[in-house]
Amino acid sequence: MRLSKKFTLPKLIGHRGVKNLKPENTLESINTAFDLGLECVEIDVKVSKDNIPLLLHDDTLDRTTDGSGLVCNFTFDQIQSLDAGYFFYKSKTDIKVPSLRNVLDLIKRKKKYLNIELKPNKNYEELNVKNILKEIGRISYDKIYFSSFDLSSCIILKETSPYLQCGFLNDDFTKFNIDETIDICKKYSLFSCGINLNFFSNFIVNKFIENDIHVTVYADNNISKVQACNLWNNNVTSIFIDDPTEYI
Repeated sequence: MRLSKKFTLPKLIGHRGVKNLKPENTLESINTAFDLGLECVEIDVKVSKDNIPLLLHDDTLDRTTDGSGLVCNFTFDQIQSLDAGYFFYKSKTDIKVPSLRNVLDLIKRKKKYLNIELKPNKNYEELNVKNILKEIGRISYDKIYFSSFDLSSCIILKETSPYLQCGFLNDDFTKFNIDETIDICKKYSLFSCGINLNFFSNFIVNKFIENDIHVTVYADNNISKVQACNLWNNNVTSIFIDDPTEYI
């Protein structure tokens, strides 16, 4: 499976589906994003104890399920028995943590774009990437790109599958400054850099653009339409959105 060189980042990307409207990283959240008109969603993927890629943001199950403990200590079937909607609705639901396979089948059927953020369990970066790539290869679909705050995951992905598109995420430029981040993107052929809205500036964006690196912006809270228009007008390619209803 080869990703098209003409792959185009959509201007709006649903963050963990649409996490302000539905439980994050669930099929409900992803389907709602598409029902609202989004063409792309971002999801967080890591592997279970039995190496099945699944959707979960945190290292532990505690925040977004009624379970507790490290994700890597539980099999997928054990995680599937948990309630992935209780944290959002504050009442019992039948919502489950989905497998990456189920999400891939969904986006291929709906012909949508997908951003997979690699969320590796510590010291399992290579295992995480390889198991995710197995699932990607199974469906042979080219509207997928990857990203990660974990540089080693980005490097492993590009070394394993150099034709795939991957972006580096840099939250505050403390570990790697702007010039170092640009050098990293160029060295490993990372086509984009995701930055926190708190650190957005025309200077930063222009430095990336000058080096042919796309800029995506995410935030701790939902990005308003006014903020989004300003970002787009200043050469930002894509914005991660928690609730897109204002844009509809």
